[in-house]
Amino acid sequence: MKVGTKSVLFGAHCFFIHPFFVALAWWRLYGFPWDPRLWVAFFVHDLGYWGKPNMDGEEGEMHPWWGATFMARLVDRRTTNLGTWGEFVLLHSRFLAKRYGLRPSKLCAADKLAVALEPWWLYLPRVILTGEIREYMVRRRHGKYAAESRGQAAPTSRREWHRRMSTYCYEWAFEHADGREDTWTPEVAR
Repeated sequence: MKVGTKSVLFGAHCFFIHPFFVALAWWRLYGFPWDPRLWVAFFVHDLGYWGKPNMDGEEGEMHPWWGATFMARLVDRRTTNLGTWGEFVLLHSRFLAKRYGLRPSKLCAADKLAVALEPWWLYLPRVILTGEIREYMVRRRHGKYAAESRGQAAPTSRREWHRRMSTYCYEWAFEHADGREDTWTPEVAR
């Protein structure tokens, strides 16, 4: 089973855990999510990881397209372009937003805060079980997430990695919740 599928089934993007933390994060940032379209977005935004061989490689980075297309068809009633809700889901990825020269959506801030709100004892066992943690920790040291290290030495444990990652996500979410330009996320070389 591919790592993306494992992530959706029981890992970091678990379909029956992660959306509820996104909803909680939305509530903290913007107020209670009364709009049912938000709840659909909370549940579908990461389903595109299904079948992906990696989380943060080229294939994994494209995961928002599945949820964006779903929202465009279901909510925006569009088949030729994304529309408002499709873009809302697509731009929950700060790296895709940066790639396309756009600002991340409010869903991005909620998605990042969700990671910070989830306790280590619930999150870490899942990403260890799926193997996601290996990719996340390597990319934190060398590459995509290197800026999050802020010049610190490599974490000495998985708990330390989680603490640092959660702190960064928390700070990023509150700094960018108002839609300001994302100057924290690096350009990723292709």
